[in-house]
Amino acid sequence: MKNHSNAVVNVIGHINPDTDSLCSAIAYAHLKREITGGEYVARRAGQINAESKFVLDYFQVDVPDYISDVRMQVMDIDVNRVIGVDAEISLKKAWAIMKEGMLQTLPIIDKEGKLQGLITIEDIAKSYMDVYDSRVIATSHTPFENIIETLDGELLHGDKKEKVKSGKCLIAAANPDLMESYIEKDDIVILGNRYESQLCAIEMGAKCIVVCDGALVSYTISRLAESHGCFIIKTPYDTFTASRLINQSIPIGFFMKQKSLVTFGLGEFLDDIRETMTKKRYRDFPILDWNGNYFGMISRRSLLGARKKQVILVDHNEPSQSVDGIEEAQILEIIDHHRIGSIETMQPVYFRNQPLGCTATIICQMYEEVGIEIPKKIAGLLCSAILSDTLIFRSPTCTEDDKKAAEKLAQIAGIHPEEYAEKMFEVGSDLSAKSEEEIFYQDFKKFVVGDITFGVGQINSMSAEELKAIQEKMTPYLQKALADHGIEMIFFMLTNIRDESTQMLWEGEGAKELLINAFSIPKDAEKIILRKTVSRKKQVVPAIINTLQE
Repeated sequence: MKNHSNAVVNVIGHINPDTDSLCSAIAYAHLKREITGGEYVARRAGQINAESKFVLDYFQVDVPDYISDVRMQVMDIDVNRVIGVDAEISLKKAWAIMKEGMLQTLPIIDKEGKLQGLITIEDIAKSYMDVYDSRVIATSHTPFENIIETLDGELLHGDKKEKVKSGKCLIAAANPDLMESYIEKDDIVILGNRYESQLCAIEMGAKCIVVCDGALVSYTISRLAESHGCFIIKTPYDTFTASRLINQSIPIGFFMKQKSLVTFGLGEFLDDIRETMTKKRYRDFPILDWNGNYFGMISRRSLLGARKKQVILVDHNEPSQSVDGIEEAQILEIIDHHRIGSIETMQPVYFRNQPLGCTATIICQMYEEVGIEIPKKIAGLLCSAILSDTLIFRSPTCTEDDKKAAEKLAQIAGIHPEEYAEKMFEVGSDLSAKSEEEIFYQDFKKFVVGDITFGVGQINSMSAEELKAIQEKMTPYLQKALADHGIEMIFFMLTNIRDESTQMLWEGEGAKELLINAFSIPKDAEKIILRKTVSRKKQVVPAIINTLQE
């Protein structure tokens, strides 16, 4: 069975991650590992932007793996690790394996681990009850070693690896004269210890004689069989029992289901497979691993024991900004510095929300509170996040705690905050080669107020010329973005870090009027430029929400 004693906890920032969201996830996952020794893993919920890539490259930190959805998957349930078997094993052996393991279905795999087919208890029962063909052993190319194993026999002459390819199976109960009329070349003849019957079967060209009751085989018969190429198998069973058992030597591959198999992958979401499982009357379903190889089996009952993914949210607390499927996940903690949104949890969680300029500042404080030394790389990431989120301390969201934390972290990381931040913003704002879509989703968040959903994107730059070029790209794109998201309004902030101003772009019915009312702009204004405004969180979004609520 799958071991969930050390379940992975995903530490995730918001979708379209910025530097704070990404670096805080990495730093907090490291802190939790240090405190608990558990498996806390930082993930990203979107493509990282140029600024964040610069930061990770600068401090030689790997980009966290991408996670798009935290709904429950097949890998979140107990997959029964039923061992796959070879198609050549006998029905008798398959039955013994299924009986011992209390299995209803047995998977058949090839040498590379690929699923070839399935056989069920019902299939084995049908093979025993419905097969009346005396040539089925040949038709199924049964290996002689299967016959030997099934009859608990001993091979006195012949090659056990050879397969039966022709002839029928019969019992030699008549006298030799009558036997000559129905024994044909390559037949398998079940008989007793009568010398004359054994001799007749060999001379008639039988491929194999099965001598029952453990009877001795004379030296003469043995030499004659060898010269005629006839196999001899000695079994302790009587003739009736041997004839009843021999069909159980047929390879399971002959009866297995191999067409239109219904399989699921470890990464498939339970929501997607439930309907398929309901429509199919199968008891068990095979699971394939990430390479398409057989992994194990599940049943409908397995879904009842599915475990929710465990997550910690950093730098956000609203469902609209979270990774898909968050409503199905088990949220353990939330570490954030934004307004408290509408997220709901099934049980109490650790929720730390402070009115600071950056989530990274909170995490820096948490390192100090538990007395764990901040490594140089982690310090560099946290400092970068603070410099980014506070726009080098120019944002109105910036507090003295943010400045103190950044200075301390910069010292550990060995960087000069102002000089390093200039390089970081320069790389991050170089958007000349990026498409409209890449620019738009570099930092975009959605917000819900009552029945209205709106989105706010933001681009920060040290260059007015670059912002003008971005405006020309983004103005026509906003209409497409509005349609893609199916929301009421979209706003886009072009923020000039140097002069601490933001030009607003908009799309959607009533969007311009909303901005005019929210920021007391003249009604005939063609452009909306907000002076001393750089913060989406503290200056733009609250003004829009307040106006919507009036």
